[in-house]
Amino acid sequence: MKNLDIYQLYEKLSEEEKQIWETTHRFVEKEFLPQITHHHREETFPIELIPKLGEMGFLGPQIPEEYGGQNLGSRAYGLIMQELERGDSGLRSFASVQGALVMYPIWRYGSEEQKKKWLPLLASGQKIGCFGLTEPDHGSNPNGMTTRAQKSEHGYTLNGNKMWITNGSIADIAVIWAKLDGEIRGFLVEKGTPGFKATTMKGKFSLRASITSELNLSECVVSSENILPNLPEGQGLKAPLSCLSQARYGIAWGAIGSALATFHCALEYAQNRIQFGKPIAQHQIIQARLAEMASDITHAQLMAFQLAELKDKKVHPTQVSLAKRNNVKMAIETARSARTILGGNGIMDEYPIMRHLMNLETVLTYEGTHDIHTLILGQHITGLNAFS
Repeated sequence: MKNLDIYQLYEKLSEEEKQIWETTHRFVEKEFLPQITHHHREETFPIELIPKLGEMGFLGPQIPEEYGGQNLGSRAYGLIMQELERGDSGLRSFASVQGALVMYPIWRYGSEEQKKKWLPLLASGQKIGCFGLTEPDHGSNPNGMTTRAQKSEHGYTLNGNKMWITNGSIADIAVIWAKLDGEIRGFLVEKGTPGFKATTMKGKFSLRASITSELNLSECVVSSENILPNLPEGQGLKAPLSCLSQARYGIAWGAIGSALATFHCALEYAQNRIQFGKPIAQHQIIQARLAEMASDITHAQLMAFQLAELKDKKVHPTQVSLAKRNNVKMAIETARSARTILGGNGIMDEYPIMRHLMNLETVLTYEGTHDIHTLILGQHITGLNAFS
């Protein structure tokens, strides 16, 4: 298994973590990579792999075993996200949304009945979920959402629109965040509910092997049993933001996987491409680029491994923001350097580099843009809020 481990971080893994890492890597190599070019070209996701993702334990692996999860530690979870994104950001996005943005809020803020009903089905891949927070006019400022919930005779009536929703049009259940009496609350909206519509968004140049949708709620009535009831934790902006922290943690590891994919592609190419009578890897400028890429990946690995330790104890959202911001930027710069090493061949989908580079433009934006995480860090450092 190809890896870059200059600081021998992966040697610290337990036997269980090594097995999880290697199993995920083999799955991506055998089951996913042979078909990713097709799905990238066609703008589709390999839906037939979803039950396999569940069988392998990749969906909600940190959820307690009693609800269908594996109760894995943060490092093992991170390794899964790393290997899935080594395949494609769309694959990691599917698993990340299912586990961190759908299963996590149900587990943390849901009733016991909701947990028992939905979590095992989502963990196995029998049911698919999506997370409805972002709106057409409210991305970086979710508190400005206009989606509203109103108490009604048969439960709650929801009205509003959500945009850029991964898995939206194939989801069996959507975790929708709406304002109820001025406070943000979470609602479970099931597929087929009258007034609920999901439309697939087409024409993306990034995350093409991922299903992205727009959700429309028009006089959509959900039962009283479908509101996430855990109060006060499940009320207010902190609730959906806590879910985003889970997803951002996975992204910090996933970005390393993407960077490893482009780095190893460039390294192999450079070792085999002959110019001026020798491999281009023997030229100083190519070695300098490869060394810079290896250094940046190592920095990101150090951050991810330390963040895993913090997350298993007590982690602050700012620490997650730092890793998401740093590692995604690193992955983009690594992909760009890798593309340069391949020259014209770097733009061909015979190689994975351009696909990863385009994907990372989305990863840079979603779950908090690079600039938003910059301001989160800035507020932590200075004590001054630049958002208002």
